[in-house]
Amino acid sequence: MSEAKVEPLDLPTGVLTGDETRKLFLHAQKYGYAIPAFNCTSSSTINCVLEAARDSKSPIIIQVSTSGAWFYAGKGVRNDGKDKKKTLEGSVLGAVAAAMHVRTVSKFYGVCILIGKDYGFRIHFFVLICGIHVQVPVVMHSDHCAKKLLPWFDGMLDADEEYFKVYGVPLFSSHMLDLSEEKDEENIETCVKYFKRMAKINLFLEMEIGKTGGEEDGVKHEGAISELFTHPDQVWKVHEALDAISPNFSVAAAFGNFHGVYKAPDGGNKVKLTPEILGKHQEKIAAELKKISKPVRSSKPTFLVMHGGSGSEKSEIMEAVKNGVCKMNVDTDTQWAYWCGVHKYYHKNGHRMYKQLGGKDNNDGLPNKKKYDPRVWIREAEKSMSARVTEALNVLGAIGKYTPKEAFANEKPLAPLVRAIVKDEEHK
Repeated sequence: MSEAKVEPLDLPTGVLTGDETRKLFLHAQKYGYAIPAFNCTSSSTINCVLEAARDSKSPIIIQVSTSGAWFYAGKGVRNDGKDKKKTLEGSVLGAVAAAMHVRTVSKFYGVCILIGKDYGFRIHFFVLICGIHVQVPVVMHSDHCAKKLLPWFDGMLDADEEYFKVYGVPLFSSHMLDLSEEKDEENIETCVKYFKRMAKINLFLEMEIGKTGGEEDGVKHEGAISELFTHPDQVWKVHEALDAISPNFSVAAAFGNFHGVYKAPDGGNKVKLTPEILGKHQEKIAAELKKISKPVRSSKPTFLVMHGGSGSEKSEIMEAVKNGVCKMNVDTDTQWAYWCGVHKYYHKNGHRMYKQLGGKDNNDGLPNKKKYDPRVWIREAEKSMSARVTEALNVLGAIGKYTPKEAFANEKPLAPLVRAIVKDEEHK
């Protein structure tokens, strides 16, 4: 960690725009820390991430995957059309619902407003704004989107554009395209096409080049170990193409990392992480920019992302951060932490959870409602996951990097503005 005095992070609370996300990542690179990104599948998991960020005075990244977003909407919602074609409507709806939840609870407490808005899929979203007051910046992000999942990406961008028309900001902060299974040319061309659309509404793009091992949302890689390492030339081609559109992008470059936690037959990891290669990417970009007389903002001219953070050693993580990683994905470890909270609770109270009245081995007639009430044991899961989120924030050096601002300082409370917008919409 850098010993230099950290300048205050001058960002608003709540969900950030693309420009503000870039500002956050610049601050992280300058002061040698990174922000963990947590995959969330429910309002419960979102809330415990926000809780940990608030208590840690840290910026945070919340992200949803295709399957996680579908689960958020409810598996009873269709995720394909009548002809069984993959429309991913359930995933689109779940992602939008999660983003709306984050936008509401990350900035307000005790405000109750009913908002109705048509978000382009002929679905009316009604959001009840009630939540904890989390005075931290939040990057609302969508995770891996492979080529076969592009209808999901299209649906989220439709929602971003509709939201932008009303509020002047996108619904999300950023989205990820993962065309790493495709040829580099197609990968970059697709990213350029979408990034031009995203830049118009102040969105940030994350893309992946090179292949991360393991499996994420049906994208599985079990090929040669050599394919788990991205070459500096590949990263430069991405930087060159995207920087011509906007500086609001990051690159997930493979350096031997895996999604999930895996063990090889010998008890070790399949491949050793080589985060030092990330420094070579930065050197390559700096050298190429100098050749064409373009300014180089620092020794880390591009934003890098680490996937497969679960199970990694702290020394490997910090070497990656030193070489420009400003975002690290965490999913498997927080899933495990959430389950551990439930498991520990059941281990302690299970004897009172076999029937509504009485214990497992007695008929004392005492009610067990306060034991099996979902609010009780889900809360234990949240506390366990929140502790794991705090641990990740600590490892990455993000704790204390944000000084909460006074709520709504120098601005009118948003509630009347939202009421006015809703009222105006109803009269159109």
